[in-house]
Formats: sequence, structure tokens, C-alpha cells
Amino acid sequence: MKKMLNNPNEFVNEMLDGLLKAHPDQLTFTEDIHCIVRAVSPVQGKVALATGGGSGHLPVFLGYVGKGMLDGCAVGDVFQSPSAEQMLAVTRRIHGGKGVVYIYGNYSGDIMNFDMAAEMADMEDIQVRTVLVKDDVASAPPAEAERRRGVAGMVFAFKIAGAKADLGGSLEEVVAVAEKALANTRSMGVALSPCTVPRVGKPTFTIADDEMEIGMGIHGERGIKREKLQSADQIAERMTFAILEDLKPQAGDRLAVMVNGLGATPPEELYILFRKVHQILAQREIKIYRAYVGEFATSMEMAGASFTFFRLDDELIQLLDHPADTPFFTQV
Repeated sequence: MKKMLNNPNEFVNEMLDGLLKAHPDQLTFTEDIHCIVRAVSPVQGKVALATGGGSGHLPVFLGYVGKGMLDGCAVGDVFQSPSAEQMLAVTRRIHGGKGVVYIYGNYSGDIMNFDMAAEMADMEDIQVRTVLVKDDVASAPPAEAERRRGVAGMVFAFKIAGAKADLGGSLEEVVAVAEKALANTRSMGVALSPCTVPRVGKPTFTIADDEMEIGMGIHGERGIKREKLQSADQIAERMTFAILEDLKPQAGDRLAVMVNGLGATPPEELYILFRKVHQILAQREIKIYRAYVGEFATSMEMAGASFTFFRLDDELIQLLDHPADTPFFTQV
């Protein structure tokens, strides 16, 4: 393991301390540094949005806490769920009187702890609604979409729900538009290398230098197939065609397209991938309304990329265009 660390056991605490010191105008925390909230929390009269999950995925999750997106985030250890108590602490701090919406990935540990936090919040008369992110087409076929993992598509759910809440939407309206956004969102990834969890000190899996795994999850979960490394255009075609087959956009549709680096992929390579995505969609007369190329949901230092396609209508475009200001996402 070659990393810029002090004590591996303090990796998350020191990361959070540094991040809070870098963004004191935007972020603060409750009594527990793992419970990150907006510096202005609570915002009275606004539906609050919360998420949470394991560390190791920046900017997901806490990087999207800020105006126009999330109000709070419970942070777990690397690839581990935060506790129900931590999620409850975030919920209490951000509640502004109109309820709280939980938006997070479809992982069993997160579901168990978030459901427990929601039950405890209910006993304190805080209304909580849950929206699960299930955008990874590689993790289950369409007939079993409820089993799909939540990956980078959650960023669009944060953006759309956050905009609706910022514009004064009710609890039910925020939930409805978040679910609408996710119903129109699909993702898929490819991994070229493993990553190393600091406390473990060795790679999470092994893959040969001349191999890639199509459909691998952001924690190293098995993908669809491991095979020989292909060219950027071939990789882009494989993922684009798989997503299009599942999402089924038509000529004239408008998409937001995210080409996301998993932690160790240079931006130059991401733009080469985007070039091919643009070509394929143009041939099908599908318009790219907004392009997002960069790191939005990573897996430590894993090499690889994921694509997320988000089909838009007039309502979703208005909310996507709404201003947002977080430590890792700014849109004016």
C-alpha cells in the first residue's frame, strides 16, 4: 500500500477534519464529525434532504451537501454504512419543519440503518420519506430492477430533489420528483484496477494488467464479464449500447450525460470516452442537453469509468438548471 496517510485507522476522521476546515462557509457537523450538515442548518420551512454511506467515494456522498442539493450526510468508514444513530443526528439537525427525505443507494447495510433512523425520527414527530437509488443496469436485469445497485445516478437525484426542495416543494412533491428522476436514470461502469482500503492495506480484488471488468460495482462487486482490455471506443460502445437498450430513449429525446471517473482515470481519457458517447447519440438523433465529465462518484483509487444517462423533460430540465453550490458541485 502506497498512500499519503498517517494512521490508517484515522483516515476518515482526518479526511473529514480537513474537508470541514476547507469549507467552513458551507459545512459543519453535529457533535459527531461523521454527521455533516449545511452550515446554515436547519433551513426553516424547507424540506430537508439527507444521504449517507461509506467513505471512499468522494464527491459522493458528503460532497453534495450545500445549497440546492443536500442538507446533510452521515459518513461511514471506508465502504461501510454509517450507524442509525449518526443518521438520526443528521436528521434532527437539518429538520426545518417540513420533513426529511432520505436518498441513498440500494445496499442492505444502508437500508437497515436508515430504516432504523427513520423509525426513531418518527417517534420524535419528524416525518421521513425514503427514495432508494437503483440505477446500475449491470447489477440486475430489467425484470429484477428492484435489486439494482445505486451508483453515480444518485447525483442527479440529489440535484433534482434538491432543486425542488429549494423552490419550496412539499415533502410529497420532493419525493415524487426524485423518483421520477431515478425512473429516467441508468448507469454502468467498467473497472481496470482495484483499490485499497487503508485499514486493510491490500487491494480489494485482483485483475490482470490486460483485463477489464464490465459492470463492476463501486465497491468491487462482480460485474457482468471480465475480459481483455479493449480500446476506449469499444468500451464506450459496450456501455452506451447497454444503457440505451435498458433506458430506451427515442430520437429527439434530451439526455444529461455523465462520464464519471472512478478515482484514478485521467480526465483526458474521460473526454475520449465522451467523444464516442456523443457520436453514438448524435447518430440516433438524441440530444445531449448537459454533459458532466469528471469525478462525481469514485471508488478510492480504482481505475475505470462509469456512464450515467438521465432522460429529461421540461420539468426535469428546469430543476436540473436550478443553481446549486456545494464543495464539489457548483452550478449557476
